[in-house]
Amino acid sequence: MEWLYLASGLFLGISLGANDAANVFGTAVGSRMVRFHTAALIATVFVILGAVFSGGGTTETLGQLGAVNALAGSFTVAFTAGLSVAMMTRSKLPVSTSQAVVGAILGWNFFTGSPTDYNKLAEIVATWFFSPILAGLFAVALYLLAKRFLGTARIHMLRLDAWTRVGLIVVGAFGAYSLGANNIANVMGMFVFANPFDDLVIGGLFGFSGTQQLFLLGSAAIGVGIFAYSHRVMATVGSEIFKLTPLLALIVVLAKSLVLFVFASQGLERLLLSAGLPTLPLVPVSSSQAIIGAILGVALVKGRSNINWSVIGRIVIGWVVTPVIAALMCYVALFFVQNVFEQEVVASVVTM
Repeated sequence: MEWLYLASGLFLGISLGANDAANVFGTAVGSRMVRFHTAALIATVFVILGAVFSGGGTTETLGQLGAVNALAGSFTVAFTAGLSVAMMTRSKLPVSTSQAVVGAILGWNFFTGSPTDYNKLAEIVATWFFSPILAGLFAVALYLLAKRFLGTARIHMLRLDAWTRVGLIVVGAFGAYSLGANNIANVMGMFVFANPFDDLVIGGLFGFSGTQQLFLLGSAAIGVGIFAYSHRVMATVGSEIFKLTPLLALIVVLAKSLVLFVFASQGLERLLLSAGLPTLPLVPVSSSQAIIGAILGVALVKGRSNINWSVIGRIVIGWVVTPVIAALMCYVALFFVQNVFEQEVVASVVTM
């Protein structure tokens, strides 16, 4: 039964890989600088590395929003979130997996009567607005720096093309690592409080926690989604919003990757705290929103007459509808899981 319950997390991972890989390599593939299968392989490897080694911070934040503490409840939350993302992906819309998961967790909270930390919810929702703005600012700054550098440096066009291709691969790898670190909470975060895996010690030296085993499983599912289903959404992100040159594609992916990194890095948080500076919340932000914010940033600098606002409008509608659909689907599904299939969707908490 444990593996059956975890299947919904794997389904959500596949949905995330199908949708959010476009935010890592969509611009590179759309500009025909990197082949799809090369992009998919690199994205899969670095998503797994980011999830296993850096995925803990954002998972804690989701747990504060709603601690789903029974496997049947975790199964339902993950399944309905994944189903809502899959529905949007089928429509070729790069929707927010983060929003789908948050909506499903809220549906679980409402159904079970569990408390919702509205301060934490406000913090998460604020990032939905702030992350695309920050990505746009990063993109504009990077574009202006690149323009100034290329204006003074004399680089042959063929050499610039080769450097850009290498840069897209390197930045894509960084973006995939950041995606795994930031968004693995969306895939397996709801299973942490009902984790069926025990900690392992390999050779008496290397520790592999139960949470890391969950993250490895979830990130592998993301890789399956990348290879199997992400090509269609890459076309939307990579070419239909705004026609990107290879250099602009590099800037956009780097800007998005920086946003995911700063919202997931526990090391950066400790560094800022030690310097007495304010920190950013460690939350699973939407890579879809970040990449589109970055695209709009460079598009506005280049001339907004070339922006396909109809595509932007469809994407924004998807962002608004996704958490609502996920919450409603989760609430209804929990009713059937509990009352028809007689499964425990919330564990009783004994207070002393």
